Formats: sequence, structure tokens, C-alpha cells
Amino acid sequence: MQLKRLLPLAAAAVLLPSLGLAQEAEEAVDALEAITALNTEMVFIMNSLLFLIGGFLVFFMAAGFCMLETGLVRSKNAAMQATKNVALFSLAGIAYFVVGFNLMYPLGDWVIEGWLGGISPTVLEPVGVGLDEVDDIEYASIGSDFIFQLMFCAATASIVSGAVAERVKLFPFLIFVVVLTGIIYPIQASWSWGEGFLDELGFLDFAGSSIVHGAGASAALAGALIVGSRYGKYSKDGKVNVMPGSNLPLATLGMFILWFGWFGFNGGSQLAMGTIADVADVSRIFANTNLAASGGAVAALIMSTILYKKPDLTMVLNGALAGLVSITAEPLTPGLGMATLIGAIGGIIVVLTIPLLDKMKIDDVVGAIPVHGFAGIWGTLAVVLTNPDATLSAQLIGIVLIFGFMFAASLVVWLILKAVMGVRVSDEDQVTGLDKCDLGMEAYPEFSNT
Repeated sequence: MQLKRLLPLAAAAVLLPSLGLAQEAEEAVDALEAITALNTEMVFIMNSLLFLIGGFLVFFMAAGFCMLETGLVRSKNAAMQATKNVALFSLAGIAYFVVGFNLMYPLGDWVIEGWLGGISPTVLEPVGVGLDEVDDIEYASIGSDFIFQLMFCAATASIVSGAVAERVKLFPFLIFVVVLTGIIYPIQASWSWGEGFLDELGFLDFAGSSIVHGAGASAALAGALIVGSRYGKYSKDGKVNVMPGSNLPLATLGMFILWFGWFGFNGGSQLAMGTIADVADVSRIFANTNLAASGGAVAALIMSTILYKKPDLTMVLNGALAGLVSITAEPLTPGLGMATLIGAIGGIIVVLTIPLLDKMKIDDVVGAIPVHGFAGIWGTLAVVLTNPDATLSAQLIGIVLIFGFMFAASLVVWLILKAVMGVRVSDEDQVTGLDKCDLGMEAYPEFSNT
């Protein structure tokens, strides 16, 4: 009897430790799951944070474009140029929200999912969204992605603004901006960044030397051809009449703002900040981006001094921007020396091609077509020098299709606008200035306009 009483006690003595081990194991599993969930959330948080930081840096580039363009136009058109920049950025945001974002990201099959399936405005995650409600926890929030990509879209329109300055009508230009940012640019960008056929072909453009800058330059070229040159820019005997900008210090400020914003433009295009490798890559991109701008500015300084016997500030400004455009297609894989060289070649290209446009009587007020177009082509081709995954054939095909489509589509829109409502202000209004004629105000009322 005594033995029978002791048996349950002995069994309990054996089982209790095992039950404790089981409980400890269960707690360990719970802890591991919590850590895994936390790590997953941190990837989402850090990626979204990179998009948001990159987004507001690129947003500041809108101020840079505005200051650069306002400084490079004559004082009698400065207020109009500022008006255009505020309006185009605002309209780009609305057009990209209503149509552009969803048209750009249907994973490459935009014809079926976009047009036939219907295009609805962008919808963000609900307020207070939780881990279980996020569609792609490995990526980033829709809001952060939308803001980041919108800034690229708006930058494309800003490129057009400077090229056709001082003679384009305000409202036809703004209608063009709506079509460009809502339809034309998103379709083209979907070919690569929406995992479309150019992406499948192997075309590489990290942050948009062609997809953004070349696209904007192509649209600007179409506009410059249809709108025509400024009154008095080219004489009948072929002489080019210089029309200096009103405020070169302001233009210089604009260039530095653009340089600053470019860290978000290129760095944010890493699209991830959830690992050590990602953060190290972002820092590498920053360093390469900075040195490419430096290389472009120094090369333009030297080249303009050789050609004109004196350095040209406007060439130096555009040289820095050309260096930035050149490195944008691949800011990650080059070393610091190669990044500097890529930017320097971009600066040389700009100094040589700006006079070339004047010989062709293509009036580009701020040099947008050479800076964003010719340097964009060079930067896209330069990818093959440092990225082993790039092929020259894929890069060439991408350049031809992007530039060709953007030019042709933009040309059609400009021609329609010209036929329906006209796109060019009168010669008399150009002489007086768009500030007085179209806005009834002056940017610098205390000075005489020239």
C-alpha cells in the first residue's frame, strides 16, 4: 500500500521537469516569432522611411528647378516662370494620383490591367494599418512609394518648363503637363520600373537618366520645335543674339538645391534600407553622386575657359547638373574615380552641345535638352562600363524607345494644342514681357525690365 501511494508522487517528479521544459520551449518559440515579426516590421519601416526621406529631398528639387529657371530667364518673365513651376508641380500631383501611379505600376501589363480593367485613383493603406493588413510587408507603404515616384514624375515636367520659357502660353503648357504626368510619362516608365518589356530585356536605368531626364528632354525638344524660338533670338543672317538671365546668383542657388535634392533622387532609388548592405549601398550612392556633380562642374569650367577664353558660370551650373544626370543611370557600381569621370564627360558634353542647338536654331532657354537629354544618353550608355549585368544592346534599345516614344507622343500633344488654342504668345507680348501681359505683375517692380 505504501508503494502504491508513492507511485503517483514519483510520476509527478518525473513529469514536472518535462512539463517545464515544454513550457520553456513554447515561450522560446513565441519569442522567436515576435523577433521575426519585429524584424519584418523593421524592414517595412526602414524601406518606407527611405522612400519618405528621398521623396522630400526630391520635392526640394522643385524649388531648385524654379530658382534655376527664374534666374536664367529675363526679369520681365521671372514671375511667369515661378507661376509655371508652382502650377505644374501641383497639377502633376493630381494627375499622377488620379491616373499615373496605377498606370505606371500594373507590373508591366498595363494594357490589360490598366485600360481594359479600368484605372482608379491611387488608394493608400487604411489609417492605423497593422502587420496582417499590409499587402507586401517586404516592401514599403503605398503612401511612401507614391510620394517618391510622384516627385520623379513632376521633375520630368519641370525639365520641359525651362526649355520653352519666355514664349509659351501658360494654360496650353499646363494642359500639356497634365497629359505628360498623367499618361505619357507613366506609360513609358512602366516599361522598366513597372516590370515591363524593357525590364525583361535587361535595360538598366537605376534612377532615371533616360526614364526621367531623357524623357523630359524629349518632351522639351518637341515643345521647343512646335512653340518656336523667342522673338529676336536668331537673326535672319544666322546670328545668335544672347539673352542673358536676370539673376545668376539665384540660378546658382537653384543648382545647389538640385544638387542637394539629387541625394534623395539617387539614394532613394536603392528602394531598400532594411539591411546593412542596403544602408552601405545608399552611402556609396551618395558619395558617387556628389563626385559626379563635382566632375561635371570642373570639366565645364575648364572646357568653357578653353573655348571662350573666360569661364562661363551658366556652363558651370549646367556642367554640375549634367554630371548628376550622367551618374543617375548607375550611381551604385562605379568607384569614386569612375563616378567623377562619368560626371566630367557629362559636363564636357553640355559645353559642346548647347552651342550646337543654337546652330540648329532650337531655342532652349536653360539648356535643358543638352543637360537632361545628351547627358542622359551618355549616362545610360555608361552603365555598361561598371555594371556587369548591363549590355550595350539593351541600353541602346531602351534609349531609342524611350526617347522616341516621349518625343513622338509629346509632339502629337503639342500639335493638337497648337491647332486648338495656340501655344505661342505674340511677339508684342514677348517684347513687353509675360509678367505684365499675362499676369499683370512684375517680379522686380522696382527695377526696369530688360
